[in-house]
Amino acid sequence: MIITGMAHFQSVCKKKLVEWYNSQSQNEKIDLSNVFVVWSCKTLQNYKCLVSTTVSGDGIYAEYTYNGDKQELYEDIYRKVKNTCHVEE
Repeated sequence: MIITGMAHFQSVCKKKLVEWYNSQSQNEKIDLSNVFVVWSCKTLQNYKCLVSTTVSGDGIYAEYTYNGDKQELYEDIYRKVKNTCHVEE
């Protein structure tokens, strides 16, 4: 896999999350319009991107890392388990 720039990388990441989501979900299927980029960056030859879905309550986000030396894309999928507000130590 060869990434040609940030727009290309973000597009690949969004497509990968759609593919994963639809392979896991038996009920609701999503398309690219249901996926958005939360954050992305490029450092030297490597890229990183966090993407999530607009599906209410699914708590899914994915982290994609592109290793430019090896031309490999790594995918980590997470689900929010807990959200707690702390106001004291």
